[in-house]
Amino acid sequence: MKITLPRKVTAIIENLTMHGFEAYAVGGCVRDSVLAKKPNDWDITTSARPEQIKKLFRRTVDTGIEHGTVTVLLGRENFEVTTYRVDGAYEDNRHPKEVTFTANLEEDLKRRDFTINAMAYNDEQRLVDPFGGMKDLNRHLIRCVGDPKERFSEDALRILRAVRFSAQLSFPIEEETADAIRELAPNLANISAERIQAELLKMLVSDHPERIMDAYELGITEVILPEWDAMVGVAQNTPHHVYDVAEHTIQAMKNVKNDKILRLVMLFHDMGKPMMKTTDDEGRDHFKGHALISEEIARNVLKRLKFDNETIKMVTRLVCYHDYRIEATPKNVRRAMNRIGVDLFPYYLAVRLADVKAQSPYRRREKIENIIAMREIYQQVLLEGECVTLRDLAVNGVDLMKLGMKPGREIGSMLNELLEWVIDEPACNKKEILCTYVQEKLGL
Repeated sequence: MKITLPRKVTAIIENLTMHGFEAYAVGGCVRDSVLAKKPNDWDITTSARPEQIKKLFRRTVDTGIEHGTVTVLLGRENFEVTTYRVDGAYEDNRHPKEVTFTANLEEDLKRRDFTINAMAYNDEQRLVDPFGGMKDLNRHLIRCVGDPKERFSEDALRILRAVRFSAQLSFPIEEETADAIRELAPNLANISAERIQAELLKMLVSDHPERIMDAYELGITEVILPEWDAMVGVAQNTPHHVYDVAEHTIQAMKNVKNDKILRLVMLFHDMGKPMMKTTDDEGRDHFKGHALISEEIARNVLKRLKFDNETIKMVTRLVCYHDYRIEATPKNVRRAMNRIGVDLFPYYLAVRLADVKAQSPYRRREKIENIIAMREIYQQVLLEGECVTLRDLAVNGVDLMKLGMKPGREIGSMLNELLEWVIDEPACNKKEILCTYVQEKLGL
């Protein structure tokens, strides 16, 4: 098999081999190339020791030299070059206590997680595949290198990575590998929140977010996201729904693009339903107030998984307003833009549409037409430059002080009063009209 390596990767490999060392592109870049996908980055493995690598390249950074990794800088691009190694005993279900360098490529590949990631390539030797990675790619299987219990005991994060790769590649997990996951999933409790976050997010923004049910069935979500388990099997006996809460959530996630914020919002939007479910005398289920509970759950989980503050702010706000339904009038849309946020409003519309499409056919057309009408009004508001925030108001605090108002809370209250007025009456957002209103209001 011939893989077209980037020019700089070829240059690194040739420099190493010219000086008597072995060198190969390795891991995910080889896998993606075989699958005709463009690799995000190119990793190189070599028989050269770190100090030898550093002597052969003018610009290097010691990014993980204790584990044999040196980053080689060529122009504006960075390439990790790692010495063949054998990992020692793992003490924390994540990191080896020590590593031993080796001159044997197969020993290095043996320590890797899955067969499809344990292939190496250079133009001279072509594909090196001692553990059947190509066979598993052709069979569409996620399978551990060697004993899966041993691989997962070494690094518990590989448990979640298995499901992540399954979602990204749409490959099922091989049976023995899946059995080992079921047994060792509790070890994920020893993995840092940041690592869990990264793998979970990659799964959610993949083309197959529905693989989160594999994570549930394998006992993974019980450890890293028990809030998901609470939704599974919670029926929604209402004309508006045909799925239980978990399946509805999956369908909603599939109805939005592969965007971090949107996928997280759809993941959390109904997590409050199990807590808020009530059933009336006619057997119909209700979930009143679930949006606020879902917002609280989303905030707690996102903080637990160490998401950044901006992501938490955006996701929780959208979760809070995901069920905010209004008649599509200019006044209502302007007020909604003010409450939700001008920048977040397109996300809100996408969330509403995804939610509706994941419901029953009952009144679906009516709901979708309402969302489309809101979108058109939103675009018109932007086009007309109508005022929906204090930033857009034709007067500010300085203007009010010039009219005789003293600095303090009263100015803030007056500005908010003016904003409420012009949201209802956009034509009134003129400085002379607003100043006259203030003067008459205060008897100035």
